[in-house]
Amino acid sequence: MPNKTIKIEQKEMNKGLKQAKRVGMTNYPVGDFLIRLKNTAMAKGHKVTVPRTRLIEETAELLKKEGYIAQVKIDGNLLIVDLAYVKKEPVLITIRLVSKPGLRIYNSAVELGANRGPQILIVSTSKGLMSNRTAIKNNLGGEVIAEVL
Repeated sequence: MPNKTIKIEQKEMNKGLKQAKRVGMTNYPVGDFLIRLKNTAMAKGHKVTVPRTRLIEETAELLKKEGYIAQVKIDGNLLIVDLAYVKKEPVLITIRLVSKPGLRIYNSAVELGANRGPQILIVSTSKGLMSNRTAIKNNLGGEVIAEVL
């Protein structure tokens, strides 16, 4: 009997590991999430499912607030994101990762203010994740995670 129990537990562990691999295990989860959004938008897809972390959830909520994402749903340990579309075209055009695991980029509020244009920067500040416009209003700097157009 104990051998059967061990075999069943091993099968369940292997099944869980396969599911975790399928969902995605990476060194830089927020970067992976943003690139998945970009790839889905380029392929005219509508939904992205990613593992749920606090940073990914905050990033999705920020993009929803800015109008790039239509809806964010939480399903256990997964985050299901619906992309926003206008006239059958995705609102999200381009995402460029600024900070990477090997090279983090930090900007002060003054440096963020010098960055003009239609794009927003996703900035991780001491007060949480926010766009560059909000960070400038609050006179905060921080790590620039990505540039979204």
